[in-house]
Amino acid sequence: MPVKIPTTLPARATLERENIFIMDEDRATHQDIRPLQVAILNLMPTKVATETQLLRLLSNSALQVEVSLLHTATHESKNTDADHLLNHYFTFDEIKNKKFDGLIITGAPVEQMPFEEVDYWDELTEIMNWAESNVESNFYICWGAQAALYHRYGIPKYDLPHKMFGVYKHRILSSTESLLRGFDDIFLAPHSRHTEIRRADIEKVDELNILAESDDAGVYIVGTKDGRHLFITGHSEYDPLTLKSEYDRDINKGLPIHIPQNYYPNDDPTQNPQVLWRGHANLLYANWLNYYVYQVTPYDVNQIPKK
Repeated sequence: MPVKIPTTLPARATLERENIFIMDEDRATHQDIRPLQVAILNLMPTKVATETQLLRLLSNSALQVEVSLLHTATHESKNTDADHLLNHYFTFDEIKNKKFDGLIITGAPVEQMPFEEVDYWDELTEIMNWAESNVESNFYICWGAQAALYHRYGIPKYDLPHKMFGVYKHRILSSTESLLRGFDDIFLAPHSRHTEIRRADIEKVDELNILAESDDAGVYIVGTKDGRHLFITGHSEYDPLTLKSEYDRDINKGLPIHIPQNYYPNDDPTQNPQVLWRGHANLLYANWLNYYVYQVTPYDVNQIPKK
C-alpha cells in the first residue's frame, strides 16, 4: 500500500522515479480504509533528503500511511527553504490537538552539545510529553533516541574518541520480538555519530529491553516492554550515498574523519559504495508499522493511545 503525501512535496518526484507506490489525497479518499496517521518531527538540517528517505521506507508496506511533517518553531532552519517549510510542514502548536498512530523523531547534528543547551530542547521535551497521551507508538532515530532516553530515563550519552562512522554488523538479542521478525541473526546498519549510549545504563531501567547490538557500534535497538517506544541509535534510513556525502563534506572542510568502515569496496573511496543494509531497513520500518502501530492502534483515532 502507498504512503499518502501532498502532490507538491519535492520527495514525490524522487519516489515516483524509483517506482515507489505513493498516493495523492484525491485517490486516498476513495479507499474504504482509515490510513495510519504518522507524524515525522524532522530535526535534520537536510530536511528534503531526510523526508525522502523516511517516506521511501514507510511506503514499503501493505498499509496506507498519511504523513504529517513537523518542524520546531523555536529553531530557524538555515538549510531548508522557508517556502518548503511553510507549504509542507506543521509546527507542534498546529497539530497538538490531533492524535497520531505513530511518531518518528529524527536525529540532529547537535549530539556533542549538552541536551539542555540545544535551543529547541524545551519544545522537544514538550512534544515527547505530549506523545504519551496522543501517539500510539514512537520511533526515535540516532540523537532523537539519545534525547528520548535521557528525557524519559535520565540515561546519559558519552563522547566517543572517534566518530562512529560506517556500516556495522549487528546481532539480534530477542528472536521472538516482533520488530525483528524476518531479520537475519547478523544484519548490517549504518551509523554516523560522535556519542553513544551504554548497555550498563540501559540495564538499570526495568522498563527497557536491548533488542539488537553490535560488537563495534554498541547498542543499536532498545524498546520499552509495552512496545510504545523504540530507540534506534543508527541510520537504517540512509540512502546509498549519504555516508559518502558526509565523508566528502568533512574532507572538504578539513575536519578529522576516517573513511566510513565497511562501506566502500576495499575501503577505497574512489569506488562506488556497496548498499548492504537496504533489506533490513525496509523490514525494520514495515515491522514497526505492522506490529507496533497497525496491529495495536484503535480504529477510532480519539482512543489513541490504546491502553
